[in-house]
Amino acid sequence: MNYYTGKEEGLVLCTECHTIHQFIPDVLMHCNRCGAELNQRKPNSLARTWALLLSSMILFIPANMLDIMNVTYFGQDDPSTIMGGVIVLIQLGSYPVAFVVFVASILVPLFKMFGILMILLSLKYHIDLTDKQRIKMFRVIDFIGRWSMLDIFVISILAALVNISGVAVITAGAGATAFSVVVVLTILAANSFDTRLLWDYKKLRS
Repeated sequence: MNYYTGKEEGLVLCTECHTIHQFIPDVLMHCNRCGAELNQRKPNSLARTWALLLSSMILFIPANMLDIMNVTYFGQDDPSTIMGGVIVLIQLGSYPVAFVVFVASILVPLFKMFGILMILLSLKYHIDLTDKQRIKMFRVIDFIGRWSMLDIFVISILAALVNISGVAVITAGAGATAFSVVVVLTILAANSFDTRLLWDYKKLRS
């Protein structure tokens, strides 16, 4: 089945208001409706996605190695990493909270980074993935991205409840900062990737 992309037809879509324009090469174009800059493809999309992804993968190590929170109980500090916190929650019988922290802090970031990495590698090294597989993978990555900060919210609520009780004080550690940066970087990596490149790749392969 033959199909033609908008780029081949000389068209450009405004990513802000979705107005279609006739593309004029070598001319800086702006949308007639909203004034946004028009590009047939996001400039340097793959390079930016690679940079953001690699940065998030590097920071994921200290995010899990450093203390994500510190509990001060009767004057004694008890720092905890993400996995340490999960283990403590299990020991305390807080299985639902432990599950949420484990999924949101470890599984979700790993899946997002692995998914984006697979898409980029499939384009660079011609890994045999179908277009539907790539698109489905990207849609899942985009969907779960909104839950990436769930464990930070859980820890914040837990800290507020504990601080109000006056029994202990919970403060965020360096791991929480690193993890928050990882979440932001993975979101930016997903947003910087231009999915239209998948169809360009298919046309080159056909």
